[in-house]
Amino acid sequence: MKDRITIAIDGPAASGKSTVGEYVAKKLDYLFFDTGIMYRAVTLAVIRKSIKPEAESEVSKLAESIQIDILPPSCPDGRKADVLIDGDDVTWEVRSKEVEANVSLVSTYKGVRDAMTGQQRRIGSRGDVVMVGRDIGTVVFPDADLKVYLEASAEVRARRRYEELLERGINSDFQEILSSTKRRDEIDKNREIAPLKPADDAVIIKTDDLTIEGVVEAILSLVSKIGLIVDGR
Repeated sequence: MKDRITIAIDGPAASGKSTVGEYVAKKLDYLFFDTGIMYRAVTLAVIRKSIKPEAESEVSKLAESIQIDILPPSCPDGRKADVLIDGDDVTWEVRSKEVEANVSLVSTYKGVRDAMTGQQRRIGSRGDVVMVGRDIGTVVFPDADLKVYLEASAEVRARRRYEELLERGINSDFQEILSSTKRRDEIDKNREIAPLKPADDAVIIKTDDLTIEGVVEAILSLVSKIGLIVDGR
């Protein structure tokens, strides 16, 4: 029986992986690690150093020189984890509008992705972690104890996003969201670096007709099968 395991959850945009991963982590009392936050941290560091986001070489060099850490939340202010850059707590700064506007570009650089992959592996190797992303099981942590790939049609994912926006009082157009979802899928699946795809040994869970609770239970059942006791099971 294993006491400490690493769980990798991958999937396309709006497949529910972040929500599911957070619930699974809470059930297991594990660290919830949305790996996308690390690219936000790099972007923040770039902004702080007054480096132009378009300067790929400088951005990549900076990414290689800093240490980013993700730790369990240290205070009850709504954070899902602590985000540190060289020991400095930047949990909320990485959510700034300036970071939001530049993170997509920064995250495309090979030097940045290579640097972050190494740091993600360092964090994942501690165990007791649920890692969420698009290339965790294939690139970042191919030795994860459990690999899950969440799959849902573009239509279902677009509908979820549309309803989420409506609940937040934001008017939107379903067809525009659907087109954007399909466009992002094409980019993620066909990119040269770490394309989106399930690992060969990943368990694929189709979430079209499942609730969040249903997906969480399916994953917890898989966790139990590899020898970790979950809620007495």
